[in-house]
Amino acid sequence: MARQEDRTPSRVVRDGAAPAAALAFAAGAVALWSTNALVGKSLLENHPVSLVQFLQFTGAALVFALIRLKRRAPIHLLPQGEKGETTNLAAFAVGFIGLVGTMVLQYIAFASMPVIEANLVAYTWPLMVAAALIVLDSPRRPALLGVTAALGFVGVALVISGGREQSLFQGNLVGYLAAFGSALCMAFYSIVVGRVATPPDRFLLPSAVAGVVLTFAWCLHDGVAWQAGTYLIAGLYLGAGPMGLGYYFWSRALKLDRGGKVAVAAYLTPIVSTLLLALSGETLTMTAIAGAVLVIGSCIAVGIEGPEAGNHA
Repeated sequence: MARQEDRTPSRVVRDGAAPAAALAFAAGAVALWSTNALVGKSLLENHPVSLVQFLQFTGAALVFALIRLKRRAPIHLLPQGEKGETTNLAAFAVGFIGLVGTMVLQYIAFASMPVIEANLVAYTWPLMVAAALIVLDSPRRPALLGVTAALGFVGVALVISGGREQSLFQGNLVGYLAAFGSALCMAFYSIVVGRVATPPDRFLLPSAVAGVVLTFAWCLHDGVAWQAGTYLIAGLYLGAGPMGLGYYFWSRALKLDRGGKVAVAAYLTPIVSTLLLALSGETLTMTAIAGAVLVIGSCIAVGIEGPEAGNHA
């Protein structure tokens, strides 16, 4: 049974149904990811980042466990090999960096600087994927792809330098570094996950459980006061929605589409999430707005050029 399920993606790719399914999964991921910064911002206003992260990883672990149960697959706290007899540490490393690294660093950034700026910097990961494409593959127009990605990073510099009262690094320097590190982790995950033979649900669950353990220890270190409240629902939503289902949908999309077409959908995330933050009252200076336009515009341009380049690799 397990082997038949594992072969399904490649079979779907061959019969031509994969692009539609992959785009549907990618669209679901983007829709969930776009709410991440807004809900996270509201929680961080009154709760420590360690508690928010603990609730997130708890919600994500529950979702990944339910996915395994729905597939009638055994639940392992370490990812298993194809036949289930050996531990796939490489797959676990991919999941840990992609899930735990991305989310912990992103929320440290959210707590250390204006969320709308942190969100834009963290979502430069598609540009990093484009840069990796130039190095690892053979795009048809590498110079154009490189210039486009470079303009996106110029936009990031404008967001950082002009985000608060025209002063460079007005926010916490740790926050900017964490946001950039989060982008690196997600770029790594997006590049590698499609090349890992292990199905995503096999290594996302162990990664989420590791996140639960680490963030619980973080909460104990911070002396978090455990109280019942509506924040529990919002925190678990962040885990079950943007983190849990978002990562699972995105991983499935990348597994189904080997040609790189679904990457275009990812570039919608900074547009929608920034719009939602702006509607909630977050503001940027004119310099930072110019940087945001460059970041979003570059993401769109890379999204258009990237899949075409990938098809010629």
